[in-house]
Amino acid sequence: MLNFGIKDLIDILLVATLLYYVYRLMKRSGSLSLFYGVLLFTVVWVVASEILDMRLTGTILDKFMSIGLIVLVILFQDQIKRFLIDLGSQRRWTKLKNIFRHNDERDGTEHKHIMQVVYACMSMSKSKTGALIVFQRKMPLTDYEKTGDIIDADINTRLIENIFFKNSPLHDGAMIIADKRIMSVGCILPVSHDMNIPKELGLRHRAALGMSQVTDAVCIIVSEETGNISVAKDGEFTINVSALDLERILSDL
Repeated sequence: MLNFGIKDLIDILLVATLLYYVYRLMKRSGSLSLFYGVLLFTVVWVVASEILDMRLTGTILDKFMSIGLIVLVILFQDQIKRFLIDLGSQRRWTKLKNIFRHNDERDGTEHKHIMQVVYACMSMSKSKTGALIVFQRKMPLTDYEKTGDIIDADINTRLIENIFFKNSPLHDGAMIIADKRIMSVGCILPVSHDMNIPKELGLRHRAALGMSQVTDAVCIIVSEETGNISVAKDGEFTINVSALDLERILSDL
């Protein structure tokens, strides 16, 4: 007789939750097919070694699993880092506290910083000036900041426009904003190799999507060809964003 208790239910829920987090992580990084392959291999391994008790096949698959885990950790160290940070994040508790706490001065300062970026993006959109702005969230972006020039300046509309001006020596690369300050400019970001990205989107869009796949950052892109504003977040694009939508997205940060 099969005994099924509360402990078994908790065990199933924990495994299901873990698989969901891994699935979401792989989907954001564009490696969903790899997730299905690993899942299928794991099912075959469990059936062969635990259910059918196939000792020789199980032993061989055991060796592959031990080596395969090390290879996966090396290949997806950035994604695993993001998964662990997201798992231990206090963002939900912070949102709950903000419901009961209101600070007019803080809200006014944050909105001022947001509008400085929105005004700059709208101005660059009209002049078709290409730009890529990265907003840090929970995951530190120190390694990416070091690839550019550290300036640690106040968020200012004119400063953002001057940095991305076509003849400016700092216009190439990305600007990283962290802790309500422009930390670094001319930064190099990881480029996404997702084949589903529309061909009309250029290198800036691929870099923004790649950054949103390996970190929890939010990236704003101003197209040099069309002037359209796009946002990359959690491995997905929002194309042709209006000023109101951009303000709302940044306010949600």
